[in-house]
Order: sequence, then structure tokens, then C-alpha cells
Amino acid sequence: MFTRLIRPELVRRLAAFPAVALVGPRQCGKTTLAKSLGGAYFDLEQQAERLRLDLEWDALIKGKPLVVLDEAHTWPEVFPRMRGAIDAQRKRHGRFLILGSIAPALMTRVSESLAGRLSLVELTPLLWRELTNFAQRERLWLCGGFADGGVMAPKRYTRWQRDYLALLAQRDLPAWGLAAKPQTTERLMAMLAALHGQAWNASNVGQSMGLSYHTVNSYLDYLAGAFLIRRLPPFSANIGKRLVKSPKVYWRDSGLLHSLLGVSNRESLLRQPWVGASWEGFVIEQILGQLSSGGRAVTPYYFRTSDQHELDLVLEVEGELWAIEIKLTSSPSPADMAGLDKRADMIGAKRRALVSQTSKASGNETRLSCNLDHLLGVMANW
Repeated sequence: MFTRLIRPELVRRLAAFPAVALVGPRQCGKTTLAKSLGGAYFDLEQQAERLRLDLEWDALIKGKPLVVLDEAHTWPEVFPRMRGAIDAQRKRHGRFLILGSIAPALMTRVSESLAGRLSLVELTPLLWRELTNFAQRERLWLCGGFADGGVMAPKRYTRWQRDYLALLAQRDLPAWGLAAKPQTTERLMAMLAALHGQAWNASNVGQSMGLSYHTVNSYLDYLAGAFLIRRLPPFSANIGKRLVKSPKVYWRDSGLLHSLLGVSNRESLLRQPWVGASWEGFVIEQILGQLSSGGRAVTPYYFRTSDQHELDLVLEVEGELWAIEIKLTSSPSPADMAGLDKRADMIGAKRRALVSQTSKASGNETRLSCNLDHLLGVMANW
């Protein structure tokens, strides 16, 4: 089993709150991680498990073991019960761990019943620094971070990704409330793959699909809520220039993106005209995943002016601004660093990093040119 970076933070949250919600996409390892903590586990998608929980409830809330409730949003009746149990003993922490695969459905229940009683933790698919095997790290960008999707067993990629997305479109997303037909959802997924790393224009997408921009935006909400898509908002700054105001859209897992775009191996990936956008999205997810796993309060943005001054990633981290530029090259140039410095100065970023595939790191803790592995190591101490 992989050692997940989020585990210490999850344990800390359980020690500080009566309940914790562990959310993330299907098959990212939530159940495995939760079971590693011990306690009593219930899969609330199963009727038999709901009955078992009902029969054992009184004994469970009087006992000390952690109660793990998987896909709790599928059985709304459990939330008032949890609220009653928590309110009866408000000083008891670490009582309930709720697992969920779609944020809006779960958070609606949480806001109705558990506001102020629960902490939210997000688990991602496997991250770079959770893999110690060189071959697995080499496959991570191509195959993505789902353990069964190829990073461990290469022959499963891309069949696993196609089946995963088909199941979401045909079963899970409709069950979670998405009104679109599966064929429409699959078409939207394909369009979002083509738009990966680009500014979102709901009107254009809606026109091409024969839908209103309101409808397209609502569909995108579901895909973002299922942890498939990241909408990276633009950074606002008073710099005397017009700024781009639309969010960028990224597929959060690179393996799902590459499967949708028909890429079956690394050689094919490197020949694609959009390979730079793929690398950019991959690096962004690795950075945000690691920072989140460490419990850091992070707000991500991108920055672009109307005259094309751009930063791939701007991070607001506990009052500091970090500016990050991502290049798919093994030989970054002085001009690349100078461009980063210019744009970082425009927004007043304290730290700036140029991330590439270079084998040599240079700079210091506030101004750095390095590869992804080095940056992730340095960030642990920033």
C-alpha cells in the first residue's frame, strides 16, 4: 500500500474535530486510507450496510472506535443522527469519518446538518512524492495517478480510463443529479479535453453543443464537483493593465485527459501539439496536491493581461504570493527566468519558480529554476 501524504493531516483533523469529511474522485484511495485508520466501516450505498448501521447505531455512538461512513450522501438520514450524537458530546473528537466522491451532494448535507462540526479534507489520486519507484514516476504523467489506471499496471492504460469515464457518465453523474444524457456528458468531456489549459468560454462551448451557456456551466459544475475538472480562476491585481477574467479549465488527472485525446504511450504524447498544456496541468496538480496534503491554506490562480503577460500559476499561501512558470524543456534559458521575474514583479510575488525538466537546480529559496521533484522538495520547507 502507498503511504499517502495526506494521512498525517487527516489524523490531525480527526483529533481536532468531531467529524471529518474525506472527499475525492472515485477510485483515488479514500476507502483504503480510511480503513488503515481502523474503526467500524459502513458502505452506505448498500442497503444491507444501512441496516447494519441502523441496528448498531446506539452501541457505536457510545463506544470509542471511529465510525467510517462511505458515500454518506446517498443516505441523507444519517446526517441528523450524526448531528445529534455530536451535540450530545461536543468535546469528543474523532468520532466520524465521512467519505464522498462528489463535493456538492455531500456538502449540501453537511451544511444542513454538520456546519461547525466537521472539517473537510481532499484526497487526490497518487502524487509524485507518494511514488518511490522510478518506473511508476515515469508513467505518472502519461497514465495519471489512479492506482489501477496504469501507474502500477501499464497494460491497464487506456482501457481503465475509458471504462472509468463511461461509468461516471452513464451511472454516477446522473445519480448525483446531472440532467444531461450520457452521450452529451461524454461529448462535453471530449471538448474539455481539447480545451485543456485554455480560458473557459461557456457561450462558445454551448453553441457547438446546441445548449445554452447556463446549461453548459451547470454541467461543468458537476464535472468539477466530481473532481474531474479544475477551474483555475484569474488573479486580480491593480497593475494598470486589462486582465483576462475567464477561468482556465484543466483535467485534474492527466491519464484521463490523455485517454480522451487518444494518446497511448509517452512517445505519442511528446509529439502532440498540446503536450505543453498537458505538462502544465500535470505540474499544477502535483503542486496543489502536495500543498493541500500538508494542510497548507492555498488559493490558486493564473495571471494573464490583455497584452499577453502571463503566469501559469499564482499561489496565495498564508499571506504570501508565489509565482510559478512551467516549461516543457530540459534547457530553460536566462530569458525564461527574466520573463518570470518581470511578471512576478508585476504582482508583487515574494517567491518565484521556473519549473522544467532540467536535471540541474539553481537559485535560492525565493528565486529558483528546477525540475518538479526538486520544487516539491523545496516547497515542503517554504
